Amino acid sequence: MYQIYPRISQGGAGVIERALISVSNKNGIIEFAKELSKLNIEILSTGGTAKLLREAGISVIDVSQYTGFPEIMDGRVKTLHPLIHGGILARREIESDLQAMERLGIKPIDLVAVNLYPFEETIKKENVTLEEAIENIDIGGPTLLRAAAKNYKDVLVIVDPDDYFSVLEGIKKGNISIEKRLELAKKVFAHTAMYDAIINEYLRNLCHIKDFETNWTLPLSMKGTLRYGENPHQKAALYALREKPSLIEAEVLQGKEMSFNNYLDTHSAVLLASEFKEPVCVIVKHNNPCGVAIGENISIAYKQAFECDPISAFGGIIAFNRPVDSQTANEVINTFYEVIVAPDFEEEALNVFKTKKNLRLLKFSPLKDKIIPSGYDLKRILGGFIVQEWDNIEDEFANAKVVTKRQPTEDEWRAITFAWKVCKHVKSNAIVYARADKTIGLGIGQTSRVFSAKIGALHALSSLKGTVVASDGFFPFRDNVDVLAQNGVTAIIQPGGSMRDQEVIDAANQYNMAMVFTSIRHFRH
Repeated sequence: MYQIYPRISQGGAGVIERALISVSNKNGIIEFAKELSKLNIEILSTGGTAKLLREAGISVIDVSQYTGFPEIMDGRVKTLHPLIHGGILARREIESDLQAMERLGIKPIDLVAVNLYPFEETIKKENVTLEEAIENIDIGGPTLLRAAAKNYKDVLVIVDPDDYFSVLEGIKKGNISIEKRLELAKKVFAHTAMYDAIINEYLRNLCHIKDFETNWTLPLSMKGTLRYGENPHQKAALYALREKPSLIEAEVLQGKEMSFNNYLDTHSAVLLASEFKEPVCVIVKHNNPCGVAIGENISIAYKQAFECDPISAFGGIIAFNRPVDSQTANEVINTFYEVIVAPDFEEEALNVFKTKKNLRLLKFSPLKDKIIPSGYDLKRILGGFIVQEWDNIEDEFANAKVVTKRQPTEDEWRAITFAWKVCKHVKSNAIVYARADKTIGLGIGQTSRVFSAKIGALHALSSLKGTVVASDGFFPFRDNVDVLAQNGVTAIIQPGGSMRDQEVIDAANQYNMAMVFTSIRHFRH
């Protein structure tokens, strides 16, 4: 009868007699296998891995030779055999398991080093077919890994090549702890869960499924830790989804590491800047725009955006939808900013910014076009997430209608169109005072819309006479119109839909204001 291995929790590492190695990622596997061989550990292997190890002079037994059953169906079936899985799953402290092994001639497999077919790399290839993707869905690999991870007390399991060295050291010293084995097992289940999540996302996209998933595993990969979260006492990390476009993939040209707040603010700035075809500058502070302007070029746009609120701009984030030139760079460095993001930076501009070594420069090519986010917008709450589609409408003005006696003038139409694009990215309750090319005053995040109207006016550093206003939600009372009229506003764009719409329209007519209802609300919490 086979030796009953000591329980790991009692301090033993168990005897490692036999290892199964089958890897797609060959990094470090030859060196690892050589060391196992030196320790007189028998090595079982399959296909390309067995060939590679044998060519390196390492003694290997093919799984098909070991089981007496050939690989079949183009390698689809090779390790799915009782001699393999019985050897992995047998509990060394359970007498009945050991008796079954002896009766059936099953030898223990004490170490499993496996990683999976490169499904993710396959689907990234141009013109990859569904058939090619399907053939790169690993079946035997996850089964081996999960079996070994389930029996972690008796079987060492390695899915990450970075663990080869530490496992070897533990084997040589004979002291691989139960904690280490459990950690390796946990890594397996994280790996296979990610693998399945990537397959699910790929097939979901192929099927063009638009409904929310009943069960949804997100394929998140940690890209690194951040210095801290919103506040210094909060730990934070950056995780990536496999979606395009991805701000996480923006090229960092210079500056300090991006912070949690930097990413939030840059995200907001990028989405707003991408709303415009004209050269635009967006300055964001605390996740809200504090100045937005368009111009003949981004230098002009920057000057106008900055003039909207020079005080709030300090320490903010700038997004441009055109490459940054040296003229613009020389203007920008006169004020402290955290991040500048643009589709590109001219060489002379980069030389200018080198004088501000901590200033983060992000090259993000998607800013050249209107950004259509993929996937869903997720927000964390206690116990879960709330999930929604992104606030993205192809034709914002498809159902827009003028509801007042006076039509907006051509200049007012340009101004309310500009203001409406900005308003979508301002936190509710949002009131945006604007002209055709720039914001003038912003009422942000108040509990009452009329408060936002008043604060937006107080915020303005230039005359509001002749400005227009965009509101992200309807006006519940006419008091909003009264405040706007007192401040010189001539045209309003808002969703409409209030019980008192007629009262609001009557007020606008009383002041000879033009008003447009969009039938679209743009709350942002």
